[in-house]
Amino acid sequence: MALTHFDAEGDAHMVDVSDKAVTSRVARAESYIKMAPETLEIITEGRAKKGDVLGVARLAGIMAAKRTADLIPLCHPLPITKVSVDLTPDATLPGIRISATVKTTGQTGVEMEALTAASVTALTVYDMAKAVDKAMEIGGTRVTLKDGGKSGRYEAI
Repeated sequence: MALTHFDAEGDAHMVDVSDKAVTSRVARAESYIKMAPETLEIITEGRAKKGDVLGVARLAGIMAAKRTADLIPLCHPLPITKVSVDLTPDATLPGIRISATVKTTGQTGVEMEALTAASVTALTVYDMAKAVDKAMEIGGTRVTLKDGGKSGRYEAI
């Protein structure tokens, strides 16, 4: 296997997907943001000074998925057909677990869009709660599902 974003001379380039089949594609990515238990309480009880942390973070993740090609230099702009972002409070973390799912019908996958959505969702939670908890930690960002296209299905264990 070779890295696809480099040509024969080793220069970065956008992959030519024009000969690839148009198929239904889906990707899911996850992330988390750890925080103090008191911060989690403030968020889940709706007491954050900036407002509805989870609602704003969900919208930020959706918007980010749609702008991935503007952020990642060699990503193709894609006709995204669905983005969902789920934020689940987890007292054992303590923090918020994030899952972002992106769908398209196209010639290339949406893993980068799902990863971008999960990442920006976590960053938005941080931004909205940093006044009370600057020590929050973002981590665990990874693709958990990719389906469609020539390479088939991948599901993380």
